Amino acid sequence: MRLGLNLRYLGPLGAGARPQESARYVREAERLGFSVAWTAEAFSSDAVSLLGWLAAQTSRIDLGTAAMQIPARTPAMTAMTAATLDLLCEGRFRLGLGVSGPQVAEGWHGSRFEKPLARTREYVDIVRMVLQRETVTYDGEHYRLPLPDGPGKALQLGMRPRRRQVPVYLAAIGPANVRLAGEIADGWLSVFFQPESGQEFLTELRAGRERTGADLRGFDVVAAVPVATGDDLADCADRVRAFTTHYVGGMGSREHNFYNRLMARTGFPGEAEQVQRLYLAGEPRAAAEAVPREFLDRTALLGPTDRIADRLQAYAGAGVTTLSAMIFADHAEQGIATLRTLAEALDKAAVGD
Repeated sequence: MRLGLNLRYLGPLGAGARPQESARYVREAERLGFSVAWTAEAFSSDAVSLLGWLAAQTSRIDLGTAAMQIPARTPAMTAMTAATLDLLCEGRFRLGLGVSGPQVAEGWHGSRFEKPLARTREYVDIVRMVLQRETVTYDGEHYRLPLPDGPGKALQLGMRPRRRQVPVYLAAIGPANVRLAGEIADGWLSVFFQPESGQEFLTELRAGRERTGADLRGFDVVAAVPVATGDDLADCADRVRAFTTHYVGGMGSREHNFYNRLMARTGFPGEAEQVQRLYLAGEPRAAAEAVPREFLDRTALLGPTDRIADRLQAYAGAGVTTLSAMIFADHAEQGIATLRTLAEALDKAAVGD
């Protein structure tokens, strides 16, 4: 198992408003041997611009998006961006994609959320065609290129990409979407992955891989995991509690909150309902208190080095191949120290490559 760094929860622009701090985190992760650094986007900073900055600040660590929003860009624009970033970072780019949710897709991007699985399949098809420098013609349910009733012309990518097969990852939570990731992608981006219930997802990934005659060898199972280090376990848990509460309680509507469904499906149905009810009622503090400590322990790395090493063994045993740390620290020095603690814990766990 390898370590990664997910920059999103270090602030609105990676590690805060100053890109120098983002670069500092990523350079330290590179020095420590982390395999990849990921950026993300919701409706604040975008995932792409920061990667361009980081490409100039690093030389070995891979750089990826976890994830670029499918409703925000045409497939051709995404492929152009992937080719450009891969050129800038000299073949270190990983293209992570996600459908987001109906609130962001329809409320922010003006894109219908209907049939997200079929839309994702077509989207990835076109991205791969562009990167292969094919002349793109496509007659799908959601994408038609060129449009049949106008002057559009079938085109080919006008640059030679460094790689024609940039690794594609899908962010997925529901069983069908996870199965799709196994079928059409090179890796799966997960969140709130629990080693105790991870086989449910590995089964879906395997089913997707089997559709193409493949297995999980070489397929990257990525778990984005909150990390808070220290000897005070209660304090560590409290540092990630607001993050968990926001996702389980308020990321989406009452009817369309994929994270709430995930918590319920993995053994906490009553608690998931209570957290959402309190959060949507305008009581975020009470909602945070309703998040069970057991769920935080299962979905985050909390505590001192030895305790984290034990959990790293559990993640590796459950099939995770890249654990991407979301650092929850009170200040940058503590965050850098957390990266070093993780590297030490991985050595103790003896599950690294």
